[in-house]
Amino acid sequence: MLVLVAPGQGAQTPGFLTDWLALPGAADRVAAWSDAIGLDLAHYGTKADADEIRDTSVAQPLLVAAGLLSAAALGDIGDIAPGAVAGHSVGEITAAAWAGVLDDTAALSLVRRRGLAMAEAAAVTETGMSALLGGDPEVTVAHLERLGLTPANVNGAGQIVAAGTMEQLAALAEDKPEGVRKVVALKVAGAFHTHHMAPAVDELAVAAKALEPGDPKVTYVSNKDGQAVAGGAEVLDRLVGQVANPVRWDLCMETFKELGVTAVIEVCPGGTLTGLAKRALPGVKTLALKSPDHLDAARELVAEHTQA
Repeated sequence: MLVLVAPGQGAQTPGFLTDWLALPGAADRVAAWSDAIGLDLAHYGTKADADEIRDTSVAQPLLVAAGLLSAAALGDIGDIAPGAVAGHSVGEITAAAWAGVLDDTAALSLVRRRGLAMAEAAAVTETGMSALLGGDPEVTVAHLERLGLTPANVNGAGQIVAAGTMEQLAALAEDKPEGVRKVVALKVAGAFHTHHMAPAVDELAVAAKALEPGDPKVTYVSNKDGQAVAGGAEVLDRLVGQVANPVRWDLCMETFKELGVTAVIEVCPGGTLTGLAKRALPGVKTLALKSPDHLDAARELVAEHTQA
C-alpha cells in the first residue's frame, strides 16, 4: 500500500523548482497559479535566494505549488492510486488537493491567505523553531514546557520540534533535555503550531467559509491526531485549527502502519518525511521526489505498490 506525502515549511531551497518548470506544460500551469494568487511562484522557485523564500508568505504557497506540480508529473492521482495521503503542516493543504477536498486553485488561494496571516502573526513577537534529535519524548516534552516552549511538531523517529520566543530557544540551546543529541534551528520565521498563531486561525477561518470542500476521494490522514478524516468540511476545519496546534506526525505514521503501508513517496522538495519514515517504519520502501530525475523510479514504486 502506497502513501503519498507532502513536506512542510523549511524543506524549500533556492532554485528547487527550476528543473520541474522545464517539464511540458509546467511553466504554464505555474503561471496560471501565480496569476490566481498574486505571487510570482516561478521567480521564487528559481531565482530567489534563501532569505526570500524563508518568508512565510512566500514559502507556504511555493511548497504547495511544488507538491502539486511534482505529483502531477508523476501521474493523475487516480492512476497513482495511493492508499492514503497526508502532509506535514502546510503540506496538509497539498494533500487535501490530492484527495479532492479542494481544487488546485482553491488550495493555493487558501495557502496564500495562510502564509500571509501566519507571517503577520509571527511579526508580533520574534519567535522561531528548533528540532531536537534523540532523547525520550516524555522527558523532552516536560523539559520544553518548563522552558515555556511548545512541542509544536512531534515527528516520531526521535524528533520533536520546539517553538517559542528566540529567548526561550536560546535557553534551550544552553540547556538541552537529557538524552537529546542535538538542537538544530529551523529555517522558518515564526513559532508555528503554537498560541502565537492564534490571530492567523481567525483570519483563515474567514477564508475557509468561502470554500466548498468535497469529501476526500482517498484516505486523508490528519496532523491533528493521525486519524483518517472522511468529510471535506471536517478536513477544512482541521486545516484551519491546525495552524495553532501541534503537528502529530508520529501519530500519522502509526496510522500508515495500521493501514498496511509498504511504500512512501514524498513529493518535491522531498527528503524530510522519507527520512522519518526510514527510522519509524522499518521495511517500508521510501522515495523522495526531489527532481524530475526521480520520476522513473517513483513510477516503478507506484506500479509495485498501487491499489489500482
